[in-house]
Amino acid sequence: MSLLEIEKLSLTIGDTPILRDVELAVAPGEVMGLVGESGSGKSITALTVMRLLPWAARASGRVVFDGIDILAASEDQMCALRGDDIGMVFQEPMTALNPVKTIGEQVAEGIRWHTRASRADAEDRARKMLDRVGLPAAQFPLSRYPHELSGGQRQRVVIAIACALKPKLLIADEPTTALDVVLQAQILDLLRDLVSENRMGLLLISHDLAVVTEMAERITILRHGEVMEAGDTARTLSEQLHPYTRQLAQASMHVPARARTNEVGQDNPMLQAKPLLQVESVTRDYPGRRKSLLKRAVPTRAVDDVSFSIDPGQSVALVGRSGCGKSTLARMVLALDGPTSGTIRFRGEVITDKSEAELKPARRDMQVVFQDPYGSFDPRQKVEKLVAEPLHVLDKRPTNAERREMVAKALHEVGLGPRDMDKYPHEFSGGQRQRLSIARAIITRPKLVVADEPVSALDVSIRAQILDLFAELNQKLGVAYLFITHDLTVARAITDQVMIMHAGKIVERGRTSAVLDHPQSEAAKALVAAAPDLHRAIARRLQEQG
Repeated sequence: MSLLEIEKLSLTIGDTPILRDVELAVAPGEVMGLVGESGSGKSITALTVMRLLPWAARASGRVVFDGIDILAASEDQMCALRGDDIGMVFQEPMTALNPVKTIGEQVAEGIRWHTRASRADAEDRARKMLDRVGLPAAQFPLSRYPHELSGGQRQRVVIAIACALKPKLLIADEPTTALDVVLQAQILDLLRDLVSENRMGLLLISHDLAVVTEMAERITILRHGEVMEAGDTARTLSEQLHPYTRQLAQASMHVPARARTNEVGQDNPMLQAKPLLQVESVTRDYPGRRKSLLKRAVPTRAVDDVSFSIDPGQSVALVGRSGCGKSTLARMVLALDGPTSGTIRFRGEVITDKSEAELKPARRDMQVVFQDPYGSFDPRQKVEKLVAEPLHVLDKRPTNAERREMVAKALHEVGLGPRDMDKYPHEFSGGQRQRLSIARAIITRPKLVVADEPVSALDVSIRAQILDLFAELNQKLGVAYLFITHDLTVARAITDQVMIMHAGKIVERGRTSAVLDHPQSEAAKALVAAAPDLHRAIARRLQEQG
């Protein structure tokens, strides 16, 4: 007997068809993988089960959870189910968390609402759940707010909220996208344990085929709102009977042309020039939390005596676990945050302690792709204005027609079209929003792009296109990159050098292939050992099945 049954589910928003006759089922204690490209209908299928659809959405077919007809259920019935019998981990943690409530309040809130537990009991259960997802109270007290956590740490809070009441069904929409590979392995182990202990059904939505293969017994592959193929995960991905399945599998193991033909740029003559970026003995301390009117806790050292340089045209990966200081270092490189000590030079000029007016020439040649695409956009502005935002730093302001042409070209380069210029960010999927942020970063043709997890939200085929785009811009324009990532496949594919960061320090550095093939530090060894591998996952699954 299935816990969740979806039969001939079709959905339209206005006059636009989104889903067409989707069918899938999840049994108690089973993991079902739902994969497909960005915009294929994965998330809208999950939102249909939760009945969290846009106002203009119209659904038909059958969606039955534990004997309850979801499409016919009242809002009161759905409120009783959501967060209790059905939990959901959303793709973007910052949009799923309330910025004015502490993490303890947010995890305890559902426990109190559904179980009528006292505040003390709910907080105790919240503390235990946060500890289980890797946020122990000694380091992450319940009194912390979401903005005080890294992207990966926020995602762990979202998982704790979803799992706090041991739901019968957990819908996990890209649950490990923001996590480093070591923590990803821990969270996947946690989800396996919950499935096993509580016979919880898990609908795992992901663009990472290696993760799905490791986790899911069965897989359903969506494209343009239709099921292309479904069945046993390992056999489906190894046999690749459907052309689209083959396309996804090949894109998962894609290596950009630059990496294939040029040993990731080692022969680039631009690399012999003076450094484009120099970071010298940079440290960043944050004040400790206030304990009383006159007393604070010991300051937190997020970045500890870091030095490195990037040459013109060079691509460098900064790899490390969530919370190790990667994003803090990136903010200092971008002059969005100042170091406590140390110096940062860009094109030979010191950029620390400069005013915004003095930084304008540097801003022209240095752009950024943030980890959270939705949080970096004004939701009230249309795409044309958002993508054109960096153009204000140019010496000569483009005319309206020139600006529109530049935006259209940038959108085309990231796989979007001119018609997208008149849309708002909420009209795009998570992956499409990340493409918008990349278009915004490259529109000024900068000398350096700091990319903070630039492809973590993208499906495999679009990720392959974007990595090819980064490689192409490197070859044509000499754009240098600082890639901040926890995805070792991205580091291997696109970078010349890699730096391993741990607890605020650079603990290992060198040529990417040398460091990742033969890691020396414990931090690098842990990352390499935990990295998912599609070939290995399929082989293991097939061997288990005999």
